[in-house]
Amino acid sequence: MSRGSSSGYDRFITVFSPEGRLYQVEYAFKAVKTPGITTIGVRGKDSCCIVTQKKVPDKLLKAESVTHVFKITDRIGCVMTGRIADARVNVQRARYEAASFHFKFGYEIPVSYLAKRMADNAQLFTQYAGIRPQGVVMMLIGVDEETKEPQLYKIDPAGYYAGYFATSAGQKETEAQNFLEKKLKDIKQNEDGSECALSTQETVQLTVSSLQSVLSSELKSADIEVCIVSGEDRKFKVLSSEEIDTVLNALAERD
Repeated sequence: MSRGSSSGYDRFITVFSPEGRLYQVEYAFKAVKTPGITTIGVRGKDSCCIVTQKKVPDKLLKAESVTHVFKITDRIGCVMTGRIADARVNVQRARYEAASFHFKFGYEIPVSYLAKRMADNAQLFTQYAGIRPQGVVMMLIGVDEETKEPQLYKIDPAGYYAGYFATSAGQKETEAQNFLEKKLKDIKQNEDGSECALSTQETVQLTVSSLQSVLSSELKSADIEVCIVSGEDRKFKVLSSEEIDTVLNALAERD
Protein backbone atom coordinates (compact mmCIF):
# COMPACT_ATOMS: atom_id res chain seq x y z
CA MET A 1 0.00 0.00 0.00
CA SER A 2 1.66 3.17 -1.17
CA ARG A 3 1.59 6.21 1.05
CA GLY A 4 -0.92 8.82 -0.10
CA SER A 5 -3.05 6.30 -1.98
CA SER A 6 -6.45 4.95 -0.92
CA SER A 7 -5.47 1.50 -2.17
CA GLY A 8 -6.01 -0.95 0.66
CA TYR A 9 -7.04 1.61 3.26
CA ASP A 10 -10.63 1.71 1.97
CA ARG A 11 -11.19 -2.01 2.45
CA PHE A 12 -11.85 -1.77 6.18
CA ILE A 13 -13.90 0.88 7.95
CA THR A 14 -11.70 0.63 11.05
CA VAL A 15 -8.38 1.40 9.31
CA PHE A 16 -7.08 4.97 9.08
CA SER A 17 -4.96 5.96 6.11
CA PRO A 18 -1.52 7.51 6.82
CA GLU A 19 -3.18 10.93 6.38
CA GLY A 20 -5.75 10.09 9.07
CA ARG A 21 -8.69 9.59 6.71
CA LEU A 22 -11.47 6.99 6.77
CA TYR A 23 -12.19 6.46 3.11
CA GLN A 24 -15.40 4.50 3.58
CA VAL A 25 -16.88 7.40 5.54
CA GLU A 26 -15.95 9.71 2.68
CA TYR A 27 -17.58 7.28 0.26
CA ALA A 28 -20.76 7.51 2.36
CA PHE A 29 -20.80 11.29 1.86
CA LYS A 30 -20.50 10.72 -1.90
CA ALA A 31 -23.34 8.17 -1.75
CA VAL A 32 -25.60 10.90 -0.36
CA LYS A 33 -25.25 12.76 -3.67
CA THR A 34 -25.79 9.69 -5.87
CA PRO A 35 -29.61 10.00 -6.21
CA GLY A 36 -29.19 13.58 -7.50
CA ILE A 37 -31.46 15.11 -4.86
CA THR A 38 -30.92 18.54 -3.27
CA THR A 39 -32.49 19.51 0.06
CA ILE A 40 -32.65 22.93 1.73
CA GLY A 41 -33.85 23.78 5.24
CA VAL A 42 -34.48 27.25 6.72
CA ARG A 43 -35.37 28.32 10.24
CA GLY A 44 -37.63 31.37 10.62
CA LYS A 45 -38.93 33.35 13.58
CA ASP A 46 -41.54 30.83 14.71
CA SER A 47 -41.30 28.05 12.13
CA CYS A 48 -38.98 25.75 10.20
CA CYS A 49 -39.29 24.63 6.61
CA ILE A 50 -37.50 22.00 4.53
CA VAL A 51 -37.90 21.55 0.79
CA THR A 52 -36.46 18.67 -1.22
CA GLN A 53 -36.63 17.46 -4.80
CA LYS A 54 -38.95 14.63 -5.68
CA LYS A 55 -37.82 12.36 -8.50
CA VAL A 56 -39.89 9.37 -9.60
CA PRO A 57 -37.32 7.04 -11.21
CA ASP A 58 -39.83 4.93 -13.16
CA LYS A 59 -43.04 5.84 -14.97
CA LEU A 60 -44.61 2.63 -13.67
CA LEU A 61 -44.20 3.73 -10.04
CA LYS A 62 -46.96 5.43 -8.10
CA ALA A 63 -45.70 8.96 -7.41
CA GLU A 64 -47.39 8.96 -3.99
CA SER A 65 -45.18 6.06 -2.84
CA VAL A 66 -41.93 7.97 -3.53
CA THR A 67 -41.02 10.33 -0.69
CA HIS A 68 -38.07 11.62 1.30
CA VAL A 69 -40.23 13.27 3.99
CA PHE A 70 -41.08 11.32 7.14
CA LYS A 71 -43.05 12.04 10.28
CA ILE A 72 -41.28 11.07 13.52
CA THR A 73 -43.87 12.36 16.00
CA ASP A 74 -46.80 14.77 15.72
CA ARG A 75 -44.36 17.64 16.33
CA ILE A 76 -41.12 16.41 14.80
CA GLY A 77 -40.43 15.53 11.20
CA CYS A 78 -37.43 14.82 9.02
CA VAL A 79 -36.23 14.86 5.44
CA MET A 80 -33.76 12.21 4.35
CA THR A 81 -31.27 12.87 1.55
CA GLY A 82 -29.39 9.96 0.04
CA ARG A 83 -30.09 6.26 -0.21
CA ILE A 84 -33.75 5.69 0.61
CA ALA A 85 -33.22 2.17 2.01
CA ASP A 86 -30.75 3.54 4.59
CA ALA A 87 -33.18 6.40 5.21
CA ARG A 88 -36.03 4.10 6.23
CA VAL A 89 -33.82 2.32 8.76
CA ASN A 90 -32.86 5.68 10.28
CA VAL A 91 -36.49 6.82 10.41
CA GLN A 92 -37.50 3.62 12.15
CA ARG A 93 -34.73 4.16 14.72
CA ALA A 94 -35.74 7.80 15.24
CA ARG A 95 -39.36 6.81 15.87
CA TYR A 96 -38.20 4.19 18.36
CA GLU A 97 -36.03 6.75 20.19
CA ALA A 98 -38.92 9.25 20.32
CA ALA A 99 -41.44 6.67 21.54
CA SER A 100 -39.02 5.27 24.13
CA PHE A 101 -38.28 8.76 25.49
CA HIS A 102 -41.99 9.61 25.72
CA PHE A 103 -42.71 6.32 27.52
CA LYS A 104 -39.92 6.86 30.07
CA PHE A 105 -40.35 10.56 30.83
CA GLY A 106 -43.94 11.35 29.87
CA TYR A 107 -43.28 14.21 27.45
CA GLU A 108 -42.14 14.72 23.86
CA ILE A 109 -38.47 14.19 23.08
CA PRO A 110 -36.61 17.49 22.40
CA VAL A 111 -35.37 17.87 18.83
CA SER A 112 -31.83 18.53 20.05
CA TYR A 113 -31.74 15.30 22.07
CA LEU A 114 -33.20 13.24 19.22
CA ALA A 115 -30.52 14.68 16.92
CA LYS A 116 -27.84 13.67 19.45
CA ARG A 117 -29.20 10.12 19.69
CA MET A 118 -29.32 9.75 15.91
CA ALA A 119 -25.79 11.15 15.57
CA ASP A 120 -24.52 8.69 18.19
CA ASN A 121 -26.16 5.86 16.26
CA ALA A 122 -24.60 7.02 12.98
CA GLN A 123 -21.17 7.27 14.58
CA LEU A 124 -21.35 3.61 15.66
CA PHE A 125 -21.39 2.66 11.99
CA THR A 126 -17.89 4.11 11.61
CA GLN A 127 -16.35 1.92 14.34
CA TYR A 128 -16.99 -1.72 13.48
CA ALA A 129 -15.72 -3.78 10.55
CA GLY A 130 -18.93 -5.77 10.19
CA ILE A 131 -21.08 -2.77 9.24
CA ARG A 132 -20.82 0.19 6.88
CA PRO A 133 -21.67 3.90 7.23
CA GLN A 134 -25.13 4.78 6.04
CA GLY A 135 -25.28 6.92 2.91
CA VAL A 136 -27.92 9.34 4.10
CA VAL A 137 -28.17 12.79 5.68
CA MET A 138 -31.03 13.49 8.10
CA MET A 139 -32.57 16.92 8.64
CA LEU A 140 -34.81 17.24 11.70
CA ILE A 141 -37.27 20.06 12.35
CA GLY A 142 -39.46 20.84 15.34
CA VAL A 143 -40.28 23.48 17.96
CA ASP A 144 -38.68 23.42 21.41
CA GLU A 145 -41.34 22.85 24.08
CA GLU A 146 -39.70 25.13 26.66
CA THR A 147 -38.35 28.05 24.63
CA LYS A 148 -41.00 27.79 21.87
CA GLU A 149 -38.21 28.37 19.36
CA PRO A 150 -38.02 26.46 16.05
CA GLN A 151 -35.22 23.92 15.73
CA LEU A 152 -33.35 22.74 12.62
CA TYR A 153 -30.71 20.01 12.95
CA LYS A 154 -28.66 18.06 10.42
CA ILE A 155 -26.96 14.70 11.03
CA ASP A 156 -24.37 13.40 8.56
CA PRO A 157 -23.03 9.84 7.94
CA ALA A 158 -19.99 10.45 10.16
CA GLY A 159 -22.19 11.12 13.20
CA TYR A 160 -21.69 14.88 13.31
CA TYR A 161 -24.73 16.99 14.14
CA ALA A 162 -25.42 20.67 14.76
CA GLY A 163 -28.26 23.19 14.84
CA TYR A 164 -28.60 25.56 11.89
CA PHE A 165 -30.34 28.75 10.84
CA ALA A 166 -30.24 27.36 7.30
CA THR A 167 -28.53 24.35 5.74
CA SER A 168 -28.52 22.08 2.71
CA ALA A 169 -27.62 18.56 1.62
CA GLY A 170 -27.37 16.56 -1.55
CA GLN A 171 -26.05 16.98 -5.06
CA LYS A 172 -25.86 20.80 -5.13
CA GLU A 173 -25.04 21.27 -1.46
CA THR A 174 -22.12 23.63 -2.13
CA GLU A 175 -24.14 25.91 -4.41
CA ALA A 176 -26.99 25.96 -1.91
CA GLN A 177 -24.65 26.80 0.98
CA ASN A 178 -23.20 29.73 -0.97
CA PHE A 179 -26.68 31.01 -1.80
CA LEU A 180 -27.87 30.71 1.81
CA GLU A 181 -24.81 32.56 3.08
CA LYS A 182 -25.82 35.50 0.91
CA LYS A 183 -29.27 35.38 2.53
CA LEU A 184 -27.77 35.05 6.02
CA LYS A 185 -28.88 38.49 7.24
CA ASP A 186 -32.50 37.60 6.50
CA ILE A 187 -32.25 34.24 8.24
CA LYS A 188 -29.93 34.68 11.21
CA GLN A 189 -30.50 36.55 14.46
CA ASN A 190 -29.73 40.25 14.46
CA GLU A 191 -26.54 41.51 16.11
CA ASP A 192 -28.48 42.75 19.13
CA GLY A 193 -29.75 39.20 19.75
CA SER A 194 -33.31 39.79 18.57
CA GLU A 195 -34.87 37.17 16.33
CA CYS A 196 -35.22 37.60 12.58
CA ALA A 197 -38.60 38.71 11.29
CA LEU A 198 -39.24 35.82 8.89
CA SER A 199 -42.86 34.74 9.26
CA THR A 200 -44.04 31.22 8.41
CA GLN A 201 -45.08 32.27 4.92
CA GLU A 202 -41.80 34.11 4.30
CA THR A 203 -39.81 31.14 5.58
CA VAL A 204 -41.56 28.77 3.18
CA GLN A 205 -41.14 31.17 0.27
CA LEU A 206 -37.44 31.72 1.01
CA THR A 207 -36.79 27.97 1.23
CA VAL A 208 -38.56 27.19 -2.04
CA SER A 209 -37.02 30.16 -3.86
CA SER A 210 -33.56 29.09 -2.65
CA LEU A 211 -33.97 25.64 -4.17
CA GLN A 212 -35.37 27.20 -7.34
CA SER A 213 -32.35 29.50 -7.63
CA VAL A 214 -29.85 26.73 -6.95
CA LEU A 215 -31.41 24.43 -9.58
CA SER A 216 -31.82 27.35 -12.03
CA SER A 217 -35.18 26.07 -13.19
CA GLU A 218 -38.88 26.68 -12.68
CA LEU A 219 -40.32 24.21 -10.21
CA LYS A 220 -43.70 22.49 -10.28
CA SER A 221 -45.59 21.06 -7.33
CA ALA A 222 -44.85 17.54 -8.57
CA ASP A 223 -41.10 18.23 -8.52
CA ILE A 224 -40.69 19.08 -4.83
CA GLU A 225 -41.81 18.12 -1.33
CA VAL A 226 -42.27 20.78 1.33
CA CYS A 227 -42.74 20.24 5.06
CA ILE A 228 -43.05 22.74 7.90
CA VAL A 229 -43.35 22.94 11.66
CA SER A 230 -45.08 26.13 12.76
CA GLY A 231 -45.01 27.79 16.16
CA GLU A 232 -48.77 28.28 16.08
CA ASP A 233 -49.71 24.65 16.73
CA ARG A 234 -46.17 23.15 16.68
CA LYS A 235 -47.43 20.31 14.46
CA PHE A 236 -45.41 18.74 11.68
CA LYS A 237 -47.13 19.19 8.33
CA VAL A 238 -46.41 18.17 4.75
CA LEU A 239 -47.79 20.68 2.25
CA SER A 240 -50.23 19.41 -0.35
CA SER A 241 -49.85 19.99 -4.09
CA GLU A 242 -52.38 22.82 -3.94
CA GLU A 243 -50.49 24.55 -1.12
CA ILE A 244 -47.19 24.19 -2.98
CA ASP A 245 -48.81 25.66 -6.10
CA THR A 246 -49.93 28.65 -4.01
CA VAL A 247 -46.35 29.23 -2.84
CA LEU A 248 -44.94 28.91 -6.37
CA ASN A 249 -47.56 31.31 -7.75
CA ALA A 250 -46.72 33.84 -5.03
CA LEU A 251 -43.03 33.59 -5.94
CA ALA A 252 -43.80 34.02 -9.64
CA GLU A 253 -45.88 37.14 -8.94
CA ARG A 254 -43.18 38.56 -6.68
CA ASP A 255 -40.50 38.09 -9.34
